[in-house]
Amino acid sequence: MARGSRTATLRARRERAHKTVHRLRTGLRRSAVDYFRGGGSEWLAFLALFLTVPVFTGATVVWPAWCPPEALVLPLVAGGLLLRPASLLGLYAIAATALVLETALIEARDVSPDPVRPGSILVVAAVALIGLLIAQFRSRVGVPWRRGGTMLFDLRERIRAQSALPQLPKGWHREMSLRPAGGQSFSGDFVVAARTGPEGRSLEVVLTDVSGKGMDAASRSLLLSGAFGGLLGSLPPHQFLPAANGYLLRQSWDEGFATSIHLVLDLDTGDYELISAGHLPGVQLNAGTGRWHEIAAEGPLLGVYDGAEFHPAKGTLRRGDVLMLFTDGLVERSDRDLSEGIDRLTGEADRYVTTGFRGAAWHLIEAVAKDVNDDRALLLISRE
Repeated sequence: MARGSRTATLRARRERAHKTVHRLRTGLRRSAVDYFRGGGSEWLAFLALFLTVPVFTGATVVWPAWCPPEALVLPLVAGGLLLRPASLLGLYAIAATALVLETALIEARDVSPDPVRPGSILVVAAVALIGLLIAQFRSRVGVPWRRGGTMLFDLRERIRAQSALPQLPKGWHREMSLRPAGGQSFSGDFVVAARTGPEGRSLEVVLTDVSGKGMDAASRSLLLSGAFGGLLGSLPPHQFLPAANGYLLRQSWDEGFATSIHLVLDLDTGDYELISAGHLPGVQLNAGTGRWHEIAAEGPLLGVYDGAEFHPAKGTLRRGDVLMLFTDGLVERSDRDLSEGIDRLTGEADRYVTTGFRGAAWHLIEAVAKDVNDDRALLLISRE
């Protein structure tokens, strides 16, 4: 009985050992396949760069005047952009061997018009070091170079699509213009909008200005725009900014604040509410008087403290009236008061009173804040 028990124990151990070896073999096989595939093209890129090294080496030995030893930096630069650090180190070893071989072959010739000088070796070594740093950064981020640009393009297009304003019923016009700081593709200002209520008879728009600007605020802007887009329409209007404030506080960012203004517009009556979180006031054109007046609501910045309360300001858009919401980059300057910037914006907007405000948002930013190194956003809604 004891012998049978020992036999069963040995058999179980052999089975476990066999399974362990099988798992290791399968893992190694998959790792090798992933390495050689390199996401579909890394192995081919490594092979192509490997073949260019002897080509440059031969050209340097035969025609040193036309192909200097520094030509080896070309495959090294390409490797830094295309290869993982492990593959790149293999390419570096091949390039170093080629450089030593070039030195020996050129010095062995009877006539040596262009020997491999120490400066050439330093140039190749410096480029190799830079390429390795680039490859390590890409490896840490986890984004291949050949896909990084595409991902950024996709992110930019997603932000633009999310900022698109919904179609409005006849008699209403809306437009939005957004200009990032420094001509960049990403902005710290963003808009989310949706038709809400029974049969979509209400328009809700949230204009937000994240702390920072341009690329510095892009990641936070992207995260918040997705979160705010999910909240908008899922909560009653008066609960939106408290929920957004709580979300921002949970992020625990060093620069975790933002200003935001939430418009809730009844498309049947023209009645609206503006709920502000430390944002600039809106301005409304009264078609009857031809004058602009500010619509200011009270509320603290988002992400500053919990339990913040936001008190709405109310108004009505009648036929011919226009409402403009904007971020501080459009009207704030260090050398003038905020009221002066708003007066300049409304003064430029007066030019469109007689001709209509279609296409005015882009031209207004161009007129009052064309060369400002800050994110600028302008939302314009008119009742025709």
